[in-house]
Amino acid sequence: MGIINKLKTTTKLTQKESRVPWRSSGVKKTRTGQKKSELAYIEEKHACPLCHRHIDDKILKENMYVCPGCNHHFQLALKERITTVADPGSFNEFDASIRSVDPIEFPGYREKLEKAQQKSGQNEAVSIGTCLIEGRPAALGVMSFAFMGGSMGVAVGEKVTRLLLKGVEQKLPVVLFTASGGARMQEGIFSLMQMSKTSHAIALLQEQRLPFFVVLTHPTTGGVTASFAMLGNVILAEPGALIGFAGPRVIESTIKQKLPEGFQRSEFQQEKGFVDTIVDRKKMKSTLSFLIDAHIPRREVR
Repeated sequence: MGIINKLKTTTKLTQKESRVPWRSSGVKKTRTGQKKSELAYIEEKHACPLCHRHIDDKILKENMYVCPGCNHHFQLALKERITTVADPGSFNEFDASIRSVDPIEFPGYREKLEKAQQKSGQNEAVSIGTCLIEGRPAALGVMSFAFMGGSMGVAVGEKVTRLLLKGVEQKLPVVLFTASGGARMQEGIFSLMQMSKTSHAIALLQEQRLPFFVVLTHPTTGGVTASFAMLGNVILAEPGALIGFAGPRVIESTIKQKLPEGFQRSEFQQEKGFVDTIVDRKKMKSTLSFLIDAHIPRREVR
């Protein structure tokens, strides 16, 4: 409990949910008088979904995609996430060639995979590798919601398992950032089998007394929450992240009741004991290095 108490943060966010990720002033014109699309305008200017403050792209990047006004944490692309955690040039990806197939020949699934790969620039919804975190060796996995909602199919389950086994093989602490809508329905029972496979790999890691640190980012739901996302030695979360199994709308429609404000957000889950502590993105790297030192003395890290 001493470690967790030291990590407690005082960050509090207004629990406001918005389906509109930004506000645009509409169509703008270029210097040549040509109309810009709303998307082109958004690429130049971002607006916070909580405080609606417009933020220059340069300022947003410098602030690790956190609103300087209200501390809202924007979702990160896979490469951006890695740069906020791994020491510069230290991330060495492995098993990047693993990608999904179509095990049950689900109609239209192959086309969806191709579109997801083209749109996201990724082969799959997770990237795994080894890196240094403030000089501490670690195995690092990062899930990406941009690839089919971060859903877990056979390929994602296999890559997460190999990440955990890499930790066992090289005696490394394992850090995993989650962002997922759950199991990938297009792979049927094969996607659900990944829940038990990854859980078993975590057990192997813990048999070697090696730590597994999970960082829950927005959103983490479904079969990912029901498996490896809740099996970390220490479970961290970014502020305001949606964390749960079923989504709020599904729950409300089932119980026919209005859920309280902030339900399933990371602050709510911390109060209920599902999250150990909430960590601001700017402090995540130093927090992880502290946890590595607390669980594995520097002389033991190889």
